[in-house]
Order: sequence, then structure tokens, then C-alpha cells
Amino acid sequence: MAQQLLMPKATAVWLVDNTALSFEQIATFCKLHPLEVKAIADGESAQGIKGLDPISTGQLSRDEIARAEGNPNHKLKLSEPKVRVPDSKRKGPRYTPVSKRQDRPNAILWLVRNHPELKDAQISRLVGTTKSTIEQIRERTHWNSTNLTAMDPVTLGLCTQIDLDLEVERASKGKPLPTAAELGATLEASRETEKLPFSYDRDEEKGIDADAVFAKLKSLKSDRKDDEEDDRY
Repeated sequence: MAQQLLMPKATAVWLVDNTALSFEQIATFCKLHPLEVKAIADGESAQGIKGLDPISTGQLSRDEIARAEGNPNHKLKLSEPKVRVPDSKRKGPRYTPVSKRQDRPNAILWLVRNHPELKDAQISRLVGTTKSTIEQIRERTHWNSTNLTAMDPVTLGLCTQIDLDLEVERASKGKPLPTAAELGATLEASRETEKLPFSYDRDEEKGIDADAVFAKLKSLKSDRKDDEEDDRY
């Protein structure tokens, strides 16, 4: 039975306001992304959330907070609970609020396009959908395919960035390493695509006679002076 932190975001708000912990320490303890904690500190996120004191709830001790403040590498540990509550085993896809269910197809399309390495089961865990819906969107047979717009599920609030990064990391473990040809694939120079010799530009520069150019400029100036003198008379 794993211990779980109560109201992680509210706890993060309290820790940001009342401690000198780093963003990484708070993010690790509250299972949030460090950028989310930074947004809370900047006032860009969780503006309407009231901070929850983890000391009063018995989830942290003052000594543990002081130890973490003195050592940036120290990870906060939950205090031993006085009452243990058994974990509830959830079966089936992730529950999605009714207000966000209409955004799931857009999130699935984004995942299919940007992370083709993800399996259907992983996408289902992230956004709370079924494999049949994923197949329909992947094969463009969904009833609303023409109106779908790929949107980041993290931005839509269907999953956290940590969950997405974790699933992508799991999917990438069995992915083969890129070949040497793929690593060395770069844009070719214009002279190569035009099939011109390497010395083409230099040969063209050598073909220009500087003395002839200056002589032509002098003749143009003398002609101009003669024309001006003729105009005077």
C-alpha cells in the first residue's frame, strides 16, 4: 500500500509560499513538473487554490523540511501515516471529466502524430479512451475526422507532462538506435545539388580582369566630361 500525498497542487502552493525549497524538490515531492511549480511561484498558475499545510495534515515534519532546505539534493519523504488506507485498484481507462471529453479526439490525434511510438494502451492510459477510438482516428475513419485539430493533451488538462514523458520513455526503450546514415543526413551544398565543380566560384572570380574594369570606368568618366563641356557651348 503506497502512500499518497493529499492535494498535491495545494501542498505545492503552501511549500512555495512558506519554505525555501527548490522547484525541483517541491516538484518531486508533489509529483508535478518543475515548470508547473515555477508557474505557481510566478503567480501564473493555481491562483485560486488555497495552500495546504502538509505539517498540519501529518504528511511532513518540520525537521524534514529543514533538512531539505539545507541540502538541495535531499528529497522530501512523507511521514509515516497514523492510519493506513488501502489503495483502490482502478480498472479500465482513465476517468475524464464530462467537460473535457470532447477534447479527447484532438488529444489522440496529437499523440498519434507527434509520438507514433506510443502504443494504443499507452494512449488509452494518458487520455482515458478506448482502442477502437484510437484506431478510428489513426485510420481517419472517425465520424468527426474532418473537424479534428491536433492539440497537446497536457495543455488540454487530460494528463500531466510527467505522465506523458514517462509513457514516451517507456515506448522509446525498445526503439532501435538511429543508423549512421540517419545521423549524418544533412542538407547538401548548392554546388553539389547543381552538379557544379568545387572550383566553379573561384574560376569565375579569376576570370574577371580588374585592370580592364578600371579602364572601362575611366573611359566612362572621360566621356561624361566631354558631354558636359559640349553642353556648356
